[in-house]
This record gives sequence, structure tokens and C-alpha cells, in this order.
Amino acid sequence: MYGDVISGAPVPRPLDVRWIHGSPSAKHNTDPDIQVHHYDEHTVILRQNKAINYEAPFMFLLFGNDKAVLIDTGATESAEFFPLRQVVDQLIEHWLAEHPRDGYGLLVLHTHPHGDHVAGDAQFTGRPGTLVIDAALGSAWDYFGFSGGPDGVAHVDLGGRMLECLPTPGHHEAAVTFYDPGTGLLLTGDTVYPGRLYVQDWPAFRRTIDRLIAFAGTRPVTHVLGCHIEMTTEPGVDYPIRTTYQPDEPPLQMTVDQLRDIRAAIDEIDRNGGTPGRHVFPDVIICLGTS
Repeated sequence: MYGDVISGAPVPRPLDVRWIHGSPSAKHNTDPDIQVHHYDEHTVILRQNKAINYEAPFMFLLFGNDKAVLIDTGATESAEFFPLRQVVDQLIEHWLAEHPRDGYGLLVLHTHPHGDHVAGDAQFTGRPGTLVIDAALGSAWDYFGFSGGPDGVAHVDLGGRMLECLPTPGHHEAAVTFYDPGTGLLLTGDTVYPGRLYVQDWPAFRRTIDRLIAFAGTRPVTHVLGCHIEMTTEPGVDYPIRTTYQPDEPPLQMTVDQLRDIRAAIDEIDRNGGTPGRHVFPDVIICLGTS
């Protein structure tokens, strides 16, 4: 029987990472296809190269005693141009060399089913000991057991590491947020990140932000981590869509106070009539009625 891979209260760790952010010429880009950052011994943050796909999404690999979970699979299907499985396999091999055990599994989950978060799923088809959960509403929410609808909560046991999973619709009807008690990381997908928050369902988005704030009030949250960076370091200014070079990015990590700022922004939009379009705020741009 193995002990918990993470125990005790989460310890905030700095995230002063210089993320790969593209280059002036994608043709001459020399960044790795996937940047690998070890947040701690059991937690890895990955970012896709913008020269491969401008979305440059972040993905998360978390290790438990019995299995690891990969949250999202990026924006590119081809293993030749985006070798996600190769990188994940190497990371698991290295982790198992440090923490030997037999029959170690891999679970693939998603924050939501948009193409830039699920494109790499097929790379894991047929991988031994691997379960890939389709990100669509029916299959994903059935797996989590969200029978209570958007107020449900699920737990995913990795062995000594239990994730809490919340349905968080608004950006997409099937959106899920993951909380890792061991690190205090709140993984919000495309619901909250430093960029353009595309909202399909405004009432659902409002409820989701309320729920995330309430949830964070009962848990130690060290960082709020979404899946993209689209803002510049100048408040209220984002990079244009399809930008492949973003040299002045703000940090990926956000705070619970910034969740409250987004809630205040929702109130301001409501007071102004809730009109569709871009609503610009210092840390995010809320794009209401767009996807």
C-alpha cells in the first residue's frame, strides 16, 4: 500500500515561469513543441507551442498513487507535429522510475469539448491502462455523475490524491472545473483565464462565477489556472485572435480576488443592459454571446 503522494495543507508555490509564447517568425521558431514545467514532484503544467497552433493551450498532468490524470489534450491531432503522448509517456516513465509500482494507469479528462482541448485524444487510443473520457456533455457528465445538474460535485480518486470536480457551464454547457486539494490549484479551463472569456450562456456563467467564489471560500486556493493567455501586460489590452507571438504576456495564474473582480464585471455588464459583444476590463475581456 502506497502512502499519499501529497499530504497536508497545500503550500503556495511561485509560478514565475517564462512560458513559451511564439516568435516573430513561426517558420524559425525554436521553442519545444510542448513546454514542460514541474510545478512540484507530482504536478506538471504543459503548454503547446504557438507555432504549432496559435491557441497555445495549457494542459495539466497530475500523478496519484494508482494513476495519473491528463487534463485536456491540446489543439493539434498529429503526433508528428504535436507529440503529446510521447511527452506524457516520458513524464510517466520518469515518475515511475522515482516512484516504482506496477499497473500504473492514465486517465484523460477535459475542461470542455472545444477542439483546442480535445484534438490530441486519438494519440491515447489503444494506450495500455488508459481511459479517455469523451468531453461531450452526455459522456463527460455521466462519467462524473453530475446527476444533480450544474450544482453537482464529483470526486476523482487517483490514489492518495482526490480531485474535486465541478460542473461550470457558461463558456460551454459541458465545462468542468477541477480542484486539487493537495496543491490548492483550481483548474478553470476556458471559464476563467487572462484573456477573452467567451460566454455562450450568460445566466449560467454568472452562476458559475458565483459558485467558484463560494467554493474558493471553503478551500485553500493557491492559484487559479485557466488554459490560455491572451492578454498583454497592459490592462485591458489583448493580443489579436490568431496571434502567434506574444512577448508581453501576463502570468497564467490568477487569484480568488480576480474571480471577485470578474463577478463585479458581470454586475457592471448587467447594469448596462447585458448587451452582446466585447466588455473590456483590466484582467479579462468578457465576450458576451460569442464562442
